[in-house]
Amino acid sequence: MKSFIQTGVTAALLAAALTATLPSHAASPSIEPKSVQASEINWQSYQGKVVLVDFWASWCEPCRQSFPWMQRMQDKYGKDGLVIIAINVDRDPAKAANFLKNYQPNFHIRYDAAGVVASQFKVQGMPSTYIIGRNGQPVAKHQGFFQAKLADYEAELVRLLGQHNNP
Repeated sequence: MKSFIQTGVTAALLAAALTATLPSHAASPSIEPKSVQASEINWQSYQGKVVLVDFWASWCEPCRQSFPWMQRMQDKYGKDGLVIIAINVDRDPAKAANFLKNYQPNFHIRYDAAGVVASQFKVQGMPSTYIIGRNGQPVAKHQGFFQAKLADYEAELVRLLGQHNNP
């Protein structure tokens, strides 16, 4: 599995992407497109958690496959410290809202229509998933979503969830 450093996402860019504040009303998942922008997330508040950040779009067919999987992972491992944040990059909020009606996600949904956060993460395709360990450091990036890799994706999360907050 590739690390953020190996894939070209530097610590400085990641830090820049992870600096804004999260409004108090954003503690629970939401499907309102204008509710919480990705740039408003306080990434530091997730220190000690394993954070899966998924960039998605309504037109993305693999995203339609990844959403049910992310819901299962959140249900199964949320109590163990897994946090899933799915960041939509659609320019039209109605398309994102329509997509979400089909899935009713149980994880955080954020919006980045201008592509600011996606640019900071150097997202190149949909879906793009970044995993941040309990220590706040990036540990993996996956582009695309492949049914044949589901066991590997889950094993990676289980391994990270089992680690303590080590530097």
